[in-house]
Amino acid sequence: MSVASAPPSTWETRSFGVAYRAEVTDDKRLHGFPIVFYTLSEDFGGFRERILPTAVDRTLREALDVRAYFDHQTSKVLGRVRAGTLRLTKEAHGLRMDNDPDTSQQWIRDLMKSIKRGDITGMSFRFRDLTPQELRWNFEDDEVIREVHDMIVGEVSIVSEPAYPSTEVAVRSLETFRQDQAPRRRPSADWYRRWLKATAR
Repeated sequence: MSVASAPPSTWETRSFGVAYRAEVTDDKRLHGFPIVFYTLSEDFGGFRERILPTAVDRTLREALDVRAYFDHQTSKVLGRVRAGTLRLTKEAHGLRMDNDPDTSQQWIRDLMKSIKRGDITGMSFRFRDLTPQELRWNFEDDEVIREVHDMIVGEVSIVSEPAYPSTEVAVRSLETFRQDQAPRRRPSADWYRRWLKATAR
């Protein structure tokens, strides 16, 4: 299944907040780290998530045509891999984005000004998880941890307000957890309480 033809329900959106904020360089390029490795996410309603370095290998190896947007708006394109205006590179702590936006457009000049002022700093990405089920779930200190070992990156975005997964996304992921039957030991009573709370919403 191609990136373009994948059902919308299979795509998930994540943000790491301002840990690695978007910045503007002196030569009017945008750069930042939309994906950060090993960092545990906030609680998504019963599980936390960690993205491993191998997760971005497929996207880079296959030179997938990732696009960069502002606020996930497809009408506000900042760059594209195939056009050479977006470059993605894997570094020790995450996936780095370097972008050459079209500064002849007023909205892009306004965006860059807002980034320089610090009004807009967030970065986000959209992905489809392809991790084998036997690697997907782990327990750590009675917490359920979803590990992403393999994925397709569909887009990266500079965002005015980072978007975190909705309750629906969290519940769907927990249902996948139950179907995978991945835990190697019995979940704790506290985990069951959080599971019931999340699925009751």
